[in-house]
Amino acid sequence: MFRPPFLARVAAGAAVYALEETRRLPVAAVNLPITALSRVLQTTMHLQQFVTSLALKGDGVFERLGSAPAEQPEWATFDEDLEPAPNGHTSRFDLFEAAEAPQTNGKVAPASLLLLETEEEVIEPAEEPAAEEVVAPEVAIRYDYPAMTLAQLRARLRMLTVEELAQLLDFEQQTRARAPFVTMLTNRIATVQAQ
Repeated sequence: MFRPPFLARVAAGAAVYALEETRRLPVAAVNLPITALSRVLQTTMHLQQFVTSLALKGDGVFERLGSAPAEQPEWATFDEDLEPAPNGHTSRFDLFEAAEAPQTNGKVAPASLLLLETEEEVIEPAEEPAAEEVVAPEVAIRYDYPAMTLAQLRARLRMLTVEELAQLLDFEQQTRARAPFVTMLTNRIATVQAQ
């Protein structure tokens, strides 16, 4: 079989490439504004990162020269800044547990009875009819449900029966009515019933 010279093969390949690119031109023309905008945004972001890195290097120089280090704003809190939990580590779920309603004897006071505090004054909720405390079902007491995080609940879902899930859902709706918990329990009940 006759093989054409190298330059002829390159020329044929270039012609095929030009034909393929011509066929892609309508799609490329439609995507051109989006591509150009994303490149501009990407370049801007890289420039901002570069300027920030220069500022950080400048801070390091000034710290070595003896000026006071820059103060950290009080709203900037990182995991390393938090005091470790009693078990030795802090997770993002630990931060939410401190804000949850207090529990006593397996009973949780409805969230509407809690006082809301601001820096200047204490705001009490409007007078409501006497709200009775909701008694926690046995399954909630067994697993310490009121103190559970969403991740802990997710880990226990497969061990619970439909009746226990329904009891937990009722308890959640009567007390805190936290949307992620209600959604997770509702979805699990639907999944178990569908099986």
